[in-house]
Amino acid sequence: MVSDGTLTPEALAARARANGVQLWALTDHDEISGQHRAAAAAHALGMDYLTGVEISVTFINTTVHIVGLGFDADDARLAQGLAATRGGRGERAREIAGQLARVGIPGAYEGALCYVGNPALISRTHFARYLVDTGVCRDMGEVFRKYLTEGKPGFVPHYWAELRDAVRWIREAGGMAVIAHPARYRFTANEEYALFSEFRQHGGQGVEVVTGSHSSAEYRIYADMAQEFGLAASRGSDFHSPNESHTDLGTLPDLPAQLTPVWDLLAHRILHAPQGLAAA
Repeated sequence: MVSDGTLTPEALAARARANGVQLWALTDHDEISGQHRAAAAAHALGMDYLTGVEISVTFINTTVHIVGLGFDADDARLAQGLAATRGGRGERAREIAGQLARVGIPGAYEGALCYVGNPALISRTHFARYLVDTGVCRDMGEVFRKYLTEGKPGFVPHYWAELRDAVRWIREAGGMAVIAHPARYRFTANEEYALFSEFRQHGGQGVEVVTGSHSSAEYRIYADMAQEFGLAASRGSDFHSPNESHTDLGTLPDLPAQLTPVWDLLAHRILHAPQGLAAA
């Protein structure tokens, strides 16, 4: 990954292939510079590939993630929009470090930078890895129980892209916009309805139903939401690291049979592996 994952696009492709994945997308946060590497690695291993990205959006004062799939990875307007979205990360990171220093954890900014390939993409995840590796917390779960979340030291809100802009960037680049792991946002029923309604109005076309962040009961809830709003359904592992993620690549259950998979609507955007390299 190029944003907050610990594996390179090549290593991720190899892990996906070993787990039996046939069609894969790398969805870095607010960054598409790894797309060509990911596609090349997938094709070298006989997997088909869809371009991907996960855009940070602020909706009702909550950070929501909108996945883009099947877009032109060289689209200048998408790249410019993502660059603008990333713009405030550095200042936010220094504020996070300042708060942690005030509760007895000095040097967190410099420590977090050690885990960042691109300083412009520094995030809470990088601070969390620093806190675990220096022994402040036992694991990532403890980090986010004690720090970096609302009401805890190190929480600094950030206003990301507008929902309408994120969907527009994806669509204008030829891709499909998908609401990522909707159960994670803990919206009220009315707030969630507003998210889905506005997303659909702006041209959004899909929602993650089966994800590493959802329970089996939530699979059913969002299958119903997909049908209610006329959305295609997606699956996503939300895999960031072998040591941090609950769900490995290629291990999620299938989508419910009554739903239309996003890849059916994106068949014309799939970058196919050369013949003769298809997975056995």
